Amino acid sequence: MDIAAMSMAMSQTQLAQQASIQVLNMAKEQAQSQGQGLVQLLQSSPSPHPNLGSRLDISI
Repeated sequence: MDIAAMSMAMSQTQLAQQASIQVLNMAKEQAQSQGQGLVQLLQSSPSPHPNLGSRLDISI
């Protein structure tokens, strides 16, 4: 393989890696945003049954 072809292959590989990293960063930011939105929703909405899940009755 000559130097020019190797240089082109390395450049294309680097570009592909940079694009992959950018896509992963976008996905991470979106997941964080959705997680924060879910936390805010859970904190702001009142529970329809406030006593539900507060106690556990176990009989043997």
